[in-house]
Amino acid sequence: MYVLIGGAGLVGLSLAQKLVELGHTVAVIDIDPNACHYAREQVGAMAFEGSAVSTEVLLEAGIRKADALAAVLRSDALNLAMVTLAKHYGVPHIISRMRHPDFAEPLRLVGANHIISTVELAVNTMVNAIEYPQVESMMHFEQGQIEVLKLSIPNNCYVIGRSVAEIAQDYRFPTGSLIIGYQSHPHEDLTIPNGSTILEPSSTVLIATKPGSLHQVIDFIEGCK
Repeated sequence: MYVLIGGAGLVGLSLAQKLVELGHTVAVIDIDPNACHYAREQVGAMAFEGSAVSTEVLLEAGIRKADALAAVLRSDALNLAMVTLAKHYGVPHIISRMRHPDFAEPLRLVGANHIISTVELAVNTMVNAIEYPQVESMMHFEQGQIEVLKLSIPNNCYVIGRSVAEIAQDYRFPTGSLIIGYQSHPHEDLTIPNGSTILEPSSTVLIATKPGSLHQVIDFIEGCK
């Protein structure tokens, strides 16, 4: 894919690095010549010096051939302008960072397919770390209607030695919850389990559930024999 990134700050450069590592062709636009030099020399991306909301610079950077665009500029207003131009030039997949929630609807209206609220993401991550310290990570989908949590299985809990099917049929396992990922050892790959997958000591599971069932899921998985 050809990905265009507006903004070569910490987020923009980190995003570019990840995409380059995944084999994508990446171009970064920024007004800072030093940031552009770093993107070329250290990240391995193309870099275009100038404003990411300038039509001349965008055309030079190849916006007409971009498969995706990420607007991670220093202000919501600039991101809004870049998203508008990306939609105008027919970019099929547009992502924007957002700082203030007042820009959520305008960004959607002008064509952003995905809006990442940096403040909301940071706050939710901290709240989850405080409320659920035993959960390694948690992700929210469909405006928080579904939660996916990564949870390590203690060695002495009663799910050890049981299959995914047995756990799903246990009346104590919250209805509507599902084990969707399994990692038998930290150094092993994450796999998609089937009903016959047996949970082993010190393994890790990914579980999809409703927000209201989080405590029940954690209590069930961590229940001691």
